Amino acid sequence: MEHQPIITIDGLTKRYKGTSIPAVNGVSLSIEAGDFFGLLGPNGAGKTTTISVLCGLLKATSGEVKIDGHSISKNKEFLKQIIGVVPQEIALFPSLTARENLMYFGQMYGLEKQELTSRVNDLLEVFGLSPNADRFVETYSGGMKRRTNLIAGILHAPKVLFLDEPTVGVDVQSKSVITNFLKDLNKSGTTIIYTSHHLKEAENLCKTIAIIDNGKIIAHGRPQEMVASHQQAEHLEDVFLELTGTELRD
Repeated sequence: MEHQPIITIDGLTKRYKGTSIPAVNGVSLSIEAGDFFGLLGPNGAGKTTTISVLCGLLKATSGEVKIDGHSISKNKEFLKQIIGVVPQEIALFPSLTARENLMYFGQMYGLEKQELTSRVNDLLEVFGLSPNADRFVETYSGGMKRRTNLIAGILHAPKVLFLDEPTVGVDVQSKSVITNFLKDLNKSGTTIIYTSHHLKEAENLCKTIAIIDNGKIIAHGRPQEMVASHQQAEHLEDVFLELTGTELRD
């Protein structure tokens, strides 16, 4: 069965003020409903800018983006209800407890208190945070903060979830809990768009991948097919280095 695109990107360009070279330069892509889509690229390649435009945090310089058939520039309120965003920075209030943070974010999404309380309790349990739910977030380890950050982005059961480096700087156990949860969430029908520097993780999680460099998509396809089409490559990392080079990008 042919899936319909849930996201269509047409000629997306983003140029920051005072810069001559666009951060994103004429990107066109379509992402199918139910995909686990990885946007990969070196530092400064345009990953975070692209994700920020897609979820309405940044305004595009030109081009058109539609999510679920709706233009993101004209339907911000509707889109807020169907997309979830988990940013790379921990977007939590450090002087509130995890539970207080999650109740606050859930109310912002307009969830009813009874439903929200039940959802918060369930997700705290899934992510192993129940015993520490009433501790201040500032006392949490990096892994606990990441897990709470993820819950905050999925409380309203979004149709499309954007994740920017969701496992950066976490311990092996936290990474395992997060990636297993994301696989299950995707199986249940949520479309996931994900950026990461962990190419092994991306190869393991993603059904489709696009590699971006200098603001342009330089490769797009299924990870296994991308590896197969590069003779010298055994893993996605080999393909990535072949396409983007070995020069350091600090």
